[in-house]
Amino acid sequence: MTSRSLAAQAGRTLTVWTPEDKAFWQQQGEAIAKLNLWISVPALFVSFAVWQVWSVVAVSLPGLGFKYSTNQLFWLAAAPALSGATLRIFYSFMIPLVGGRRWTAISTASLLIPALGIGFAVQDNTTSYPTMLVLALLCGLGGGNFSSSMANISYFFPKDRKGSALGVNAGLGNLGVSVVQFLSPIVVTVGVLGVFGGEAQTIVKNGQATQVWMQNAAFIWVPWIAITSIAAWFAMNDVADAKASFAAQAEIFVRKHNWLMCVLYLGTFGSFIGFAAGFPLLIKSQFPQVNPLAYAWLGPLVGALVRPFGGWLSDKLGGARVTLWDFWLLAAGVLGVLYFLPKGAGTYALGFGPVDGSFAGFFASFLVLFVATGIGNGSTFRMIPVIFNTLKQREARATDAAAKAQALKEGTVLGAAAVGFAGAFGAYGGFFIPKSYGTSITATGGPEAALWVFFAFYLACVAITWWFYARRDAEMPC
Repeated sequence: MTSRSLAAQAGRTLTVWTPEDKAFWQQQGEAIAKLNLWISVPALFVSFAVWQVWSVVAVSLPGLGFKYSTNQLFWLAAAPALSGATLRIFYSFMIPLVGGRRWTAISTASLLIPALGIGFAVQDNTTSYPTMLVLALLCGLGGGNFSSSMANISYFFPKDRKGSALGVNAGLGNLGVSVVQFLSPIVVTVGVLGVFGGEAQTIVKNGQATQVWMQNAAFIWVPWIAITSIAAWFAMNDVADAKASFAAQAEIFVRKHNWLMCVLYLGTFGSFIGFAAGFPLLIKSQFPQVNPLAYAWLGPLVGALVRPFGGWLSDKLGGARVTLWDFWLLAAGVLGVLYFLPKGAGTYALGFGPVDGSFAGFFASFLVLFVATGIGNGSTFRMIPVIFNTLKQREARATDAAAKAQALKEGTVLGAAAVGFAGAFGAYGGFFIPKSYGTSITATGGPEAALWVFFAFYLACVAITWWFYARRDAEMPC
C-alpha cells in the first residue's frame, strides 16, 4: 500500500498508523509524517509572528501619537502571552477531540482576526486603549496554537524520532518571533501593500518626522495565514488512533510528572518567550542610547535555531542530561546580565562590574540565555513523551502483548496531552517576565530584583531535574 492510498482510506484520516513498526515507518509512515511536519512548521511560524507582533508595535505607538502610559505599553506587550498561555490549556486537548488537520486549519485561520484588527486600529491614533488591549489579547490565538501543534506532531513520529521532530516543529516555528521583530521595522517604512495597505502615518523621532505604514507589521501576515490554512486543510492528515475524550486525557492532572515537567518547561520555553517579549523594552530602559529594534530580534533568532539541535542532542544523550546542564547555563547567563547592567538606582545590583554597564556584555549574556532556552525547549519536550510512555508500559503486564500495545497507545495520548499542557503552563513566562521587569524597576529602581528571582528559579529547576530524572537512581530516567 502506498502512502497516498493509506491517506485515502478515510479521506484525510489515517485509519492505520503504527510509527513504532519499523517496516511501516520506512515504507510509508515517514513520508506522511514529514509532510504533516512541513505544513505544521509554517502554520506555527505565522502563529508566533502574530503572537509577538505587539513586542514591536507597542514600542512605536508613542511616536504615532497614541497617548498611552508606560505601564499601559508594558501591558500591551505582555497581554498576548497571558491570553495565549490560557488558550493553550484548552488547545492542549483539541487534537484528539477535533483532529490535527481540521484544528490546524481552523486555528491558523483564526489569526486573521487580530492581524486585520491591528492593521486597521494602528492607523487611527484616537483608537481607545481598551480596543488595543482586546486586540493584544486576541493575539493570544497565535500563542494557543503551539500546544495543539506540538501535540499533533507528537502522534506522527516514533519514540526515537520525537525529540528531533518536535524540535524542528517548535524551533522553526519559534523563528516567527525573531522574524516579526526583524521584518516589522523594515516593512513599516514602505508602502509594500500598495492600495491594500492604507495611508501612511507620520512618526516623530528625535524631533524628525518620518512617514511609516505601521499597519504593515500586521497586514504583512494576512496572505501567509490564508495560504497556510488552506494547505493544512487539504494536505495534512488526522490520525484515527489519536481520538480520545477529554476525560481520558485528563489523567495527566493526577500524574506528578506532568506538573514537574510544567515547572521545567516554564524555565525553558517560559524564559524564551518572556525574554523575547521583554527584551526590546528592557534594552530601552537600561541602555536608552541604543535602538532596541536593531538588536532585539537576534536573541529569539538564535534561540529558535538551536531548538532542533536541543531535540537532536536529547535523542542522542538523553533529555534529562541535556536539561540539567541547560539550567546551569541559564543561571550563569543571568549572572552575566546582572554583571553588565548599569549600576544605577537598582537596589539589588551586583557590587562589582562596569559602573555604566556594558551593552556588548549585556547583549552577549542575553544571547547565552536565548541559546540555553532554545536547547532546553528541545530537551524538555523530548522528555515528556518518553516519561508517559514509560509510565504506561510499567503499568502493563510484561507478558501481555495486547496490554502493552494498549499501554503504548494510552502513553502516546497522555504524552501528547502533557506536551500541550506543559506548553500552556510554560507560556505564562511570556507574561510574568516582562511584568517582573516593570514591577522591579518601579519598586527598586532597576530590573535586578527580577533577575535574582530568575536565578533562584533556575537553581530550583537544576535540583528537580537531577533528583527525578538525571541522577543514577532517578525515579524516571529519560
